[in-house]
Amino acid sequence: MGTRTTWSFSSLKTFEQCPKKYYHLKVAKDYKENTNTDAMRYGNEYHQAAEDYVGGVVNELDPRFDYSQNVLDKLLAMSGEKLCEYKMGITANLEPCEFFGADVWYRGVADLIILDREKGTAKVFDYKTGKSAKYADVGQLELMTLCVFKHFPEVHTVKAGLLFVVCNKLIKQTYERKDVPELWKKWLTKYGILEKTLTTNVWNPRPTGLCKAHCIILECPHNGRR
Repeated sequence: MGTRTTWSFSSLKTFEQCPKKYYHLKVAKDYKENTNTDAMRYGNEYHQAAEDYVGGVVNELDPRFDYSQNVLDKLLAMSGEKLCEYKMGITANLEPCEFFGADVWYRGVADLIILDREKGTAKVFDYKTGKSAKYADVGQLELMTLCVFKHFPEVHTVKAGLLFVVCNKLIKQTYERKDVPELWKKWLTKYGILEKTLTTNVWNPRPTGLCKAHCIILECPHNGRR
């Protein structure tokens, strides 16, 4: 068996984009991503405002984000229990656990789950503040769905969506409980590559057009800012 590590959708994406970058950020931890960019701050502030509004903490949406008022009101009007920024953990045995539990293996946070226990359905939404939905990745929805099926065994159908609030696009997917084995097969295969790399400790760079001017890993041979 390889070396296991706790992971998330975003950390696995980092590994797939560049194993060397993943190594420095997640293993050696000698670099940190810059999370203080304008785009990151805006996204974080939007998520907090949406959580407060849909979760009933405030009665009025932050006016900076009033362009999404109609969309959030539609979510509010949907029947079911609203779970905002809902944290879920999965063990290596694919059982539900606490997000910070000692046995947690996978961690995922759903921006919004609308749960109808009586009907056995759930709607899962992830807010995106990017200007385009062109490169939308539904993998995040697949993993959130797998978490929902584990944490809510009464749910048999999940309707999931990437909600691009700025460009007003909704990327929709529907999953049934029968889809679970194939979805886990896909993600366990992806994770298995990371697990093998952790065992061999060989972290090869994967260069792209962004390396030269944008990558923070200065000792990488493809970085042009050394």
